[in-house]
Amino acid sequence: MHGVPWYVAQLGGHVVAALADPGVPLPDALATALERVANLHQTCDLKNPGTPSATVAILRERSDRIDHLVLADSPIVLEGAGGFTTLTDLRVDEVCQDLRAESERHATGSPEHRASVARLVAAQRQIRNTPEGYWVAASAPEAAFHALTGAVDQSEVRSAAVVSDGVSRLVTEYQMASWEDVFAQLRREGPAALIATVRKVEATDPHGQRWPRYKAGDDAAVAFCQRDTGE
Repeated sequence: MHGVPWYVAQLGGHVVAALADPGVPLPDALATALERVANLHQTCDLKNPGTPSATVAILRERSDRIDHLVLADSPIVLEGAGGFTTLTDLRVDEVCQDLRAESERHATGSPEHRASVARLVAAQRQIRNTPEGYWVAASAPEAAFHALTGAVDQSEVRSAAVVSDGVSRLVTEYQMASWEDVFAQLRREGPAALIATVRKVEATDPHGQRWPRYKAGDDAAVAFCQRDTGE
């Protein structure tokens, strides 16, 4: 009865609520949010492999440090004095590699591509949130404790970007920009301009011949944070 947009909206709100206490560890907060959202749609078949799911990326500022959590492939990128650090979870790329390679042989949007992607997604769903597969936010709170987490000193971070993989691919897959380029555009023009840049690049390869991918353009979201220098 509930799709991904409903699930994402509910999960986001409950994650924020669970983080109201700054002392709560990020995995605990995410687990609480997952449980609360699951309780909102108990009449749905939450054990179905196709139950709504999402990646999660959380960046939390504290008095002396910055906490981070990533679950699945929406990365957090930190800018410090020594350059850029990418925090990401690419375990999904390690499974079903033969089916992924098959999907990449076909033009994006073609009947053959759609059929191969459907086979890939069906196979991924069977091992999603299992020790043999990879972990995403869905209905099981356990997934939160398989997220990749850490913390850095506040003084080490000048700015940060939390992005979906529909944006990060500009750097990681298309290699049409560096993180330095991305952060420069974010400072100069903001997130909407960065997303527009991603779309312009994708429009040059609508059928995935240069950059094989699931679809012409994936969901794109950006949150950009930078230290207030007082200038």
